[in-house]
Amino acid sequence: MPAPRPALHSVPHSASRPVIAVAGLGIESSTFSPARTSAPAFHPRRGPEVLARYPFLAPGEPLRERAEWRGALVGKALPGGTVTAEAYAELSAELLDRLRELGPVDGLWYDIHGAMTVAGTDDAESQLLSRIREIVGPDTIVSTSMDLHGNVSRALAHQSDLITCYRMAPHEDAMETKERAARNLVDHLAGNAPRPLKAWIPVPVLLAGEQTSTRIEPAKSVYAAVAEVESAAGVTDAAIWVGYAWADEPRNRAAVVVTGSDEAAVTTGAERLARGFWDARHDFAFVAPTGTLDACLDEALASTARPYFISDTGDNPTAGGAGDVTWSLELLLSRPEFKDATGPTVIYASLPGPGAVDEAVAAGVGATVTVTAGAEVDDRHAGPLTLTGVVHAIRHGDPDAETEVVLRVGGVHVILTRLRKPYHHEHDFTDLELAPREAELVIVKIGYLEPELFAMADGWKMALTPGGVDQNLVRLGHHRIRRPLFPFDRTMPTPDLHARLIAPSNEPLTGADE
Repeated sequence: MPAPRPALHSVPHSASRPVIAVAGLGIESSTFSPARTSAPAFHPRRGPEVLARYPFLAPGEPLRERAEWRGALVGKALPGGTVTAEAYAELSAELLDRLRELGPVDGLWYDIHGAMTVAGTDDAESQLLSRIREIVGPDTIVSTSMDLHGNVSRALAHQSDLITCYRMAPHEDAMETKERAARNLVDHLAGNAPRPLKAWIPVPVLLAGEQTSTRIEPAKSVYAAVAEVESAAGVTDAAIWVGYAWADEPRNRAAVVVTGSDEAAVTTGAERLARGFWDARHDFAFVAPTGTLDACLDEALASTARPYFISDTGDNPTAGGAGDVTWSLELLLSRPEFKDATGPTVIYASLPGPGAVDEAVAAGVGATVTVTAGAEVDDRHAGPLTLTGVVHAIRHGDPDAETEVVLRVGGVHVILTRLRKPYHHEHDFTDLELAPREAELVIVKIGYLEPELFAMADGWKMALTPGGVDQNLVRLGHHRIRRPLFPFDRTMPTPDLHARLIAPSNEPLTGADE
């Protein structure tokens, strides 16, 4: 039974400043992972807690002072598997209840990811926004902020008056993008202008984020054009979505939306961005050299670069992997180079194993234990793995992992967690008495390296490993995506990349979701 909800309070409408509600649910959901996501994974914030998520809405900040901001409910989950119907029903019902209690609002900031798959539901974010619209009414202006790995259907573009997404991968501009979405909304309400025009173009390309990083070409130049389009007179915002590659819905593909007041400007800008993305489709490549895990290990051992990072890409929890695939760790521990503690120092992050963590905690630091971990969720590629090693460190209280244990098995320092956790920062390791800068090899379940790891790595390769976010998209088995679609249909004809002007949100939607 869900926990009792905190009390709801009606908020009076302000005559002097616009009233803006903040709401949204966000997750990347891999339909190719056997994992399922429940309601607590979203760590929902409610009421004033919502505003605390955003530094630019702190008391005294200029944007905070320009409107009466009212939090409804915002929940953000670590990427994972499909969201259960029960979790979605629970969270969306509370979100809608809280919006009702807020009373009339002038605007709504809809902060989402754009790649949430719910069991039995397609295009969940658009469906939720449609239900929100039934409460806030047709005259409320909605500004939607998204991850560039989200998906934009015609229906989502229609329900949103303003819409934008990140322009960097890795997402170093995440908070900047959210602030832009909020500011665009306030500016529009202050100007008392007609509803923005929206030019939407679906681009039939679906690529992994690791092939479209803005660190390198062609994505670097493709995304550089976004700011140029946005700077044109009559344009409010411009955005390119790569789409989410590890879900199988008709909406999963790239898209462009340009909003503004001038029809020619938004149309021309959208078509420029769509052509740029389409024309570059054959040039997108992985952000780092790739290979099998064995080949990556061989190259790391032969290299003098230290530390040498290897991305275990197929089970990346920040893309939707279950995080508990044991295949890579099993291969690593089978290699003779790592069986002796006097050999190369290796850090492996990470493997969930609640039972193994409990046993190690009970034994204490310095104890030798034999534990079994992994493959409780995704056992398609390898089974649970039994490890014998020395407990090197124990840490409690992590917001994701809850409890972490480092088990030294030969020369390999294996990080075991109660719940899955992404390892993106140097302190994630140093908090566990590990020194990644001094290690020969660091293996992380990740795709492209996040900024701190990227700066730390002297050498780096991406291992093409199995899991729920396998980088080989064609072999995953998509059945419901719209075809033709690159790279599934590499010789497809040139698509229609003309802009579709989407009807304002307070008018009926027309046209097929091409």
